[in-house]
Amino acid sequence: MDGHQALGRYGEDLAARYLCDRGMTILERNWRCAEGEIDLVALDGDCLVICEVKTRRGTGAGDPLEAVTWQKARRLRRLAAAYLRTRPGSVPDVRIDVIGVLARPGSRPLVRHVVAVGA
Repeated sequence: MDGHQALGRYGEDLAARYLCDRGMTILERNWRCAEGEIDLVALDGDCLVICEVKTRRGTGAGDPLEAVTWQKARRLRRLAAAYLRTRPGSVPDVRIDVIGVLARPGSRPLVRHVVAVGA
């Protein structure tokens, strides 16, 4: 695993722990299909949460949350639909969240959670 992949894994681990600490249940990590990958799939009560995680070491390339453009949000909606097609039964409420992790060397990581992007 290279440094970029390790940083991404670290951010996803923090994000999963953050969501669990807030009462959510992680259903899937790194769920893949032909259209792409969902970082985290969680359950928040009766709501299915599709969560994109962006991790950066600094803000030189922008804030981690800025990496989720409207195009990426649209792609996440398509991935959510693909995920639901693999799960029989009723369609639950679904939302798309983004977690930005700023992991500056020598500092505690900063985790920011945006609920229901593009809603």
